[in-house]
Amino acid sequence: MNNLSNNIKHLRTLKSLTQEQFAKDLKVSRSRISSYEENRAIPPIDFLIELSEYFNISMDILIKNDLTSATETSFIKLNNQRILFPITIDQKDEDLIEIIPMEASAGYLRGYSDPEYIEHLSKIKLPFLPTGTHRAFPIKGDSMLPVKSGSYIVARFIDDVRNVKNGKTYIVLTLNDGIVYKRVYNKIEEHQMLLLASDNKKYDPYFVPIDEVLELWEFTCSINTQEYDEHELKISSIANMLTELGVELKELQKSFN
Repeated sequence: MNNLSNNIKHLRTLKSLTQEQFAKDLKVSRSRISSYEENRAIPPIDFLIELSEYFNISMDILIKNDLTSATETSFIKLNNQRILFPITIDQKDEDLIEIIPMEASAGYLRGYSDPEYIEHLSKIKLPFLPTGTHRAFPIKGDSMLPVKSGSYIVARFIDDVRNVKNGKTYIVLTLNDGIVYKRVYNKIEEHQMLLLASDNKKYDPYFVPIDEVLELWEFTCSINTQEYDEHELKISSIANMLTELGVELKELQKSFN
């Protein structure tokens, strides 16, 4: 396991830790760390799990891939998968949520992989969020009603596009369209593509090749920056009722076929 031994040593070095400090963090002896880094011993599965959690890198990637080209201010891409990820933490080592500004959302396509760009974004903390890396993305237009233009979608980073859940909503960063918020369907096995659909049916669904998907973020919550008025809420309720009715009619039609 040459990759693993080299990766352990390199990732430890990136954190500016001595073997003794690293061993203390993981509650093992320094000699044990040394044996793993020098490839004199193979870590057991429970220690591999601890390493995976400690470095926030999947066990599979940690074992199979050479990560030694990583630097403190960069990320690695393996098969279009982001491995080391520029995130921001506060003084208590808690993840902060970067906010992509409405007026500069187009710039995210150029800066998403630049740690300096990410570092200068405004940040908030939402303690009720589940574990994972989150960002807040601005929404423009009416394609995902009742989410209003000007709202923000807080979403959790998905490190492998193949993990998309059919019919769930995602922020998708694409090579040609930049940031879009859509309901996503996995068509990778058939077409090597994702199908992106709007909840507002006046917009047609479309396919995006997976090699054009730069980032995928799963919906966690939305933040409205404007109040809904009574008229909008009534329209939204009627639209939902008609959507549910359409589903019921399709199921009824199937039963007669």
